[in-house]
Amino acid sequence: MSWWYPRYEPTRPIPVKGGIKARSQRGAIGKSWWAKRWTAALSRIMDSGRLSRGRRYARQGQVMDIQERNGEITAKVQGTRRTPYKVRIRVKPLSDEEWERVLDVLADQAIFTAQLLAGEMPAEIEEAFAAAGVSLFPSSARELETDCSCPDWANPCKHIAAVYLLLGEAFDDDPFMIFRLRGRTQEQVLEGLRARRGVEEEEVGPDPTAMPAEETAPAPLPEDPAIFWRLSQSLDDFRVQPKAPKIPLSLLQRLGQPGFVQVNLRSSLGAVYQEVTRRAEALAFGEETEVEEELT
Repeated sequence: MSWWYPRYEPTRPIPVKGGIKARSQRGAIGKSWWAKRWTAALSRIMDSGRLSRGRRYARQGQVMDIQERNGEITAKVQGTRRTPYKVRIRVKPLSDEEWERVLDVLADQAIFTAQLLAGEMPAEIEEAFAAAGVSLFPSSARELETDCSCPDWANPCKHIAAVYLLLGEAFDDDPFMIFRLRGRTQEQVLEGLRARRGVEEEEVGPDPTAMPAEETAPAPLPEDPAIFWRLSQSLDDFRVQPKAPKIPLSLLQRLGQPGFVQVNLRSSLGAVYQEVTRRAEALAFGEETEVEEELT
């Protein structure tokens, strides 16, 4: 008599050395509003259990590699089997006609062009896309094409979820990735806006009959220091994207060596500037606790 035993499948994934770990080990993955909008799209179409396991994979570093190419995301995720699973994520690109409508709406307000030129993602940009009749972020499962080589019958699976969540942190660093996934680069969007704004300014031009605006005296500064240093507006919506300079110690190099200082500034302050950069990035990416411990 022979007995048949079901094949044993391990429940824990094989650990990965040097995998991509989520910076956030608690709470939401992704800090910026555009990252949260990206991850919210997944939660609407995915099983909560697989999403939770995908979040655990992302924080454990099970994702081995993520690549962006030609509007498509590919990745390798180490699961319970020896061979890593291959993941593919593609967002449905907007058509040329849809992008033209979006650019028409964006060009109507100069603030959009100014913010995009400054490398900022405008807070009202979703409303601009909606006014053009489209969505910047995926609004339904029909706009997401995902695939994984794992045997799970569900799509999206936990491996896709892990990659998708890590892309949320990638959006923190590069918000214009969503433009590329939708079919246009940041440069292409700016080129379209410049063309529209240039034509508009050339056609309209300055009004020669317009009267010069009356100059008004600036309001006097408050004498009370407590009132002077008090914030006039909330900083809750204030966003920064700190990044290490591409050229090390670029500020010190730009300033040069002052003649009234005997010591070499780059040698003396170089380590300080690098440490300030490291701590600024740690604070920006949600690692405040580690920085506070270092400072105490």
